[in-house]
Amino acid sequence: MITIEFFEIPIEEEVEKIADLAAIAALEDVKADLSIAFCDNPYIQDLNAQYRRIDHPTDVLSFSSEEINPESGNRYLGDIVISLSQARSQAEIAGNLLKSEVAMLVVHGILHLRGYDHDDSQEKKEMWEKQASILLTMGITMDKFSGDE
Repeated sequence: MITIEFFEIPIEEEVEKIADLAAIAALEDVKADLSIAFCDNPYIQDLNAQYRRIDHPTDVLSFSSEEINPESGNRYLGDIVISLSQARSQAEIAGNLLKSEVAMLVVHGILHLRGYDHDDSQEKKEMWEKQASILLTMGITMDKFSGDE
């Protein structure tokens, strides 16, 4: 089960639909549950300061879990929080559609929940390739991913 929540921000129905599709694609038939929350920059900045000690907004945060969802019996992967404000800004800067940026952030967050990371160049290469591959299955190609350097 994928739960999508919005914290007092306007959201297009298309964004919710693409987030759901991206989550399904990134899970790749893994039986798991997760939640995705969309928020604004001040909300994610507070989370980023509290959990990462970085006092500025970011695009996506992932909080992993090893629990079992008692309702479904599936592993609960965790929670993903996405700043829709940051996604809009990054999409504009990179020349991406908002729905593509949101899909990429959902996939990115789920890959973190599944154990992928980008702490070194090899891990980053593997994660970015996996991310691009999943997005391609959705018909999404992006010349520039958020976080590219």
